[in-house]
Amino acid sequence: MAPPKGKGNAVALSALKNMMAAKQAAEAEQQRLEQEEAARIAEEERKEEERLAAEEKERAKRKDAERKKKEELKKAGKLLTKSEKERAQRNKLKLEQLLGAAPMKIEGAAEGEEGGKKKKPVYERKKKVQKTPTTDVVEQKMESDPEDDVVDDWENALTSSDGSDSDSESDEDATTPIKEVTKKMEKTELTESQKVTKQTDLNSVKKTTDKDLRSPICCILGHVDTGKTKLLDKIRQTNVQEGEAGGITQQIGATYFPIEAIKEKTAHLETGEFLVPGLLIIDTPGHESFTNLRSRGSSLCNIAILVVDIMHGLEPQTLESLGLLKQRKTPFIVALNKVDRLYGWKSMTGVSFEDLLEKQAPSVKAEFEERLSKTMLAFAEQGLNAKVSFRNDDMRRCVSLVPTSAITGDGVPDMLSLLIKLTQSMMSDNLRYLSTLQCTVLEVKMIEGLGTTIDVILSNGVLREGDRIAVCGLNGPIVTNIRALLTPQPLREMRVKSNYVHHKQVKAALGVKICAQDLDKAVAGSPLFVIGPNDDEDEIRELVMADLAQMLESVDKSGHGVCVQASTLGSLEALLSFLKDSKIPVSGINIGPIHKKDVVRASVMLEQAKEFAVILAFDVKIDRDVQELADELDVRIFKADIIYHLFDQFTAYMNALVEQKRKDMAPAAVFPCVLRIVPGCVFNKREPIILGVDVVDGVLRVGTPLAVPAQGGISIGRVTSIEANHKPLPEVRRGGPSVAIKIEHASYEPARMVGRHFGEKDELVSKISRASIDVLKENFRNDLNKEDWALVVKLKKVFNIQ
Repeated sequence: MAPPKGKGNAVALSALKNMMAAKQAAEAEQQRLEQEEAARIAEEERKEEERLAAEEKERAKRKDAERKKKEELKKAGKLLTKSEKERAQRNKLKLEQLLGAAPMKIEGAAEGEEGGKKKKPVYERKKKVQKTPTTDVVEQKMESDPEDDVVDDWENALTSSDGSDSDSESDEDATTPIKEVTKKMEKTELTESQKVTKQTDLNSVKKTTDKDLRSPICCILGHVDTGKTKLLDKIRQTNVQEGEAGGITQQIGATYFPIEAIKEKTAHLETGEFLVPGLLIIDTPGHESFTNLRSRGSSLCNIAILVVDIMHGLEPQTLESLGLLKQRKTPFIVALNKVDRLYGWKSMTGVSFEDLLEKQAPSVKAEFEERLSKTMLAFAEQGLNAKVSFRNDDMRRCVSLVPTSAITGDGVPDMLSLLIKLTQSMMSDNLRYLSTLQCTVLEVKMIEGLGTTIDVILSNGVLREGDRIAVCGLNGPIVTNIRALLTPQPLREMRVKSNYVHHKQVKAALGVKICAQDLDKAVAGSPLFVIGPNDDEDEIRELVMADLAQMLESVDKSGHGVCVQASTLGSLEALLSFLKDSKIPVSGINIGPIHKKDVVRASVMLEQAKEFAVILAFDVKIDRDVQELADELDVRIFKADIIYHLFDQFTAYMNALVEQKRKDMAPAAVFPCVLRIVPGCVFNKREPIILGVDVVDGVLRVGTPLAVPAQGGISIGRVTSIEANHKPLPEVRRGGPSVAIKIEHASYEPARMVGRHFGEKDELVSKISRASIDVLKENFRNDLNKEDWALVVKLKKVFNIQ
């Protein structure tokens, strides 16, 4: 029997009411949670604003106090200029030397110094540890004036402690770095930014232990076609094909490997204990960071991988990279890539390369050993000992060669294992985590939605959102606040719409993108400093611009020379160094893409010296309209992504110009010579005069005008041809064979005759003038030896040339 109709409707209505009530309760709960979250965020923002306002107020208060102090000193006549401070410091040092008390503490002088001088900025937030008696002298020295130009012994000692050459690294227990520092006294020139880094490192390194290490920073260098990019791809793609990221994170201009990912990759090898938290590999193909960035107090890269093609050996660009590594004394290993190209090579996973080689056919082993020996010989020619890694007993004296294949992955685990082993066993001093900030600008990029951002490599220390930072700018120092710290999503989250992960703070070693205002003119390759609440902002502004200011000194103030455009501070430095060695003046420098104003500036040289109306552009962008303007104004733009290619282009251009100028000026050049007529060898006495002569001194060339000093210096015409054994010669030098010459005079000159105007016994000399001497000096200086120039001096007296 069916239930009554009214009763069924009542049940359904009750259920609907319950459902509606539950929904309303859920919505109310959701709304309450959202309101609480909004209130929490608003409270955090309010606190942050209060903190920033307090910091700003404190900064303004401190600046006001400094200004008042300076005004008081100025009124009292005690305010010293920079030169006066330097003079006082020099006098103080002389006094210490005279007293023989360089390491002693002079009470009166120390008190005066503390009272009248500012302290060095220390970029750290932690409190200083208690000073021990053994470091009193060093600590006292660190309080010296920031503007001192004299490099003291303690600075030299600090320089030696940071050397990263694999041949000189020490793997002893480094618990007393201060003692080791004071023992070494190597004299090395330091940049301003290095001095601050060195001073603050002493405080920071005392706070670390052997196991408090940061991630080593590694760069990859090599020729374009050696498989460098493929090797990077192979390293990055660990476990990615299986659909998981394996903990590997793509970072700004770099790839970061947590130690767990490396352990998994090298599980089949005997690796021992891992002390470093991971490995940061800088992606050099995009921005060539190692090549372009300056070598600073704490080098951007701790170790490098030089990729060499086992089939081709050391190629030109590889040699350039090798030169850079040697110049900066950077430890490196060699990835001997493309072993899979050996005929008959069989790949195998899960084994070390040494075991894999043993399993190859005899013919493959023989070819491998042959190519290995050729590579070792090539390194020996460059002054380096090299051995394959599994046969290398002395890692300090011999470069390790690690055979790899970017296609099959053979040898890649061995390479990663060797990198970790070398860095944590031989370079633990350099890998100690320091609270001192060490940060380098890698690239300046315009990102849609974010504006102009900078990609940086954080080598040491911590960056926080809201930090006040200072970077080098083309038009002066840039001081701004960090608005956001961003890193890309991990590989497994690449499909998420958000492209970047936002961080409140990041810790070294890391590649990170910084969003802030006014970064348009930031200079890639320059250091980044954080301005703490107790730091002198004006001093840091000077410090951050020191390297660029040093380069601007090499620019010719007269505006005479070539224009140089580069992508980073380091590449600009390399170009300026090359031009200085080549004695080529520089009229202007710039960093970043070429604009029309740069072309117009270079075109000014067309009126002064056309050969210098050029722009040398290294690794920078050139728009079509800029190139069209350059063509219209007849300004040459030399562009290359490899420095030595740019050098070759410009050198070839300059040589071609010099050769063309020599050809144009050849008729005006008169080379010095003294001729004696061979007796009985007057073949024609007049029109044209044909004689047999010996070159007594100098060099006789076709076109040389001749004169007879014994007859009052009369001109007899120009040499139009030179022959020996019926063969024409362009020139004859002293000691050469007797030659027949034909002498002709111009139609407007009087004719001369042998026997009437001069005789067989008269000497003939080249008729030089002041103009011809100037042409020789300017265009043919290297064609004349010392004896030739001595003859020019003699002939000047003959013809009374001043």
